[in-house]
Amino acid sequence: MEKFKAIKIASFLGVIGNIFLLIIKGIVGFFTGSFAMIADAMNSAGDIFSSLLTYVGNKISSKPKDDDHNLGHGKAEYIYSLFISLIMILMSYEVLSSSIKALFTGERFVFSFWLIIVCIITIIVKFILFLYTNYLYKKFDNILIKANSIDHRNDCFITITNLIACACGLLNIYIIDSIVGIGISIWIIISALKLFRESYDVLMDKSMDIETKNKVLDIINNHKEIYRINHFNATPVGYQYQISFTIFVDGNLSTFESHDIANKLEKEIDKKVEEVFLTVIHVNPVDKKV
Repeated sequence: MEKFKAIKIASFLGVIGNIFLLIIKGIVGFFTGSFAMIADAMNSAGDIFSSLLTYVGNKISSKPKDDDHNLGHGKAEYIYSLFISLIMILMSYEVLSSSIKALFTGERFVFSFWLIIVCIITIIVKFILFLYTNYLYKKFDNILIKANSIDHRNDCFITITNLIACACGLLNIYIIDSIVGIGISIWIIISALKLFRESYDVLMDKSMDIETKNKVLDIINNHKEIYRINHFNATPVGYQYQISFTIFVDGNLSTFESHDIANKLEKEIDKKVEEVFLTVIHVNPVDKKV
């Protein structure tokens, strides 16, 4: 399937790119003692885990439905997105603690132009990865790719602030390094909490958004032979939904005629609304005279 193949490639590129960035950031951060660069390196380490979890989650969610999983394995991507968010929070907390400590102890880093070079390389690599994953997210509407795209975008902003901190070192302004380390950590934690909430909502079977529901209702309302509907339910299945509802049709119709209306409506919704994985319709008769 094209979606899962594309996510697999994006995950692989993310791992390779972040391993490269982790190595150069780690080396330069260690020798210069820059907390902003070390925070950036820790961020890259978290990104490696995120990309690996994206790969594993994508592989599981791409499996077709079976006897044990009648609705497929789509929720796997939300479980792994939850793991990604927790890793981001834990990694950021460690860097946040170190940066706050350095702020009060007045620790200084050793300026090097390699700090500037590494920042520029990181921004270029991450911006390219962001463009690619953002394109895939818009095309496939996949939360794992969304998580990676957000992460790549955040990394661009993070490294820009890191670049400013490094440049301030050239002017002997060292306090900015600790402040940037704190800012980077807080930024990552906020982004991780948003991702956690989105994944949690799906795993807790939060209903579909009102915009998607209205798409379905508009299709139903175009069928004049349907007098009303009730018991509308939507259950998340990965990035899609299984929906069910009851329609009321003319009680004088034959069983075949009334169920033919439901069957055609199911096919129309599944075809026109990409967010719908499966439509189940129950048919009730109604007395036209009432």
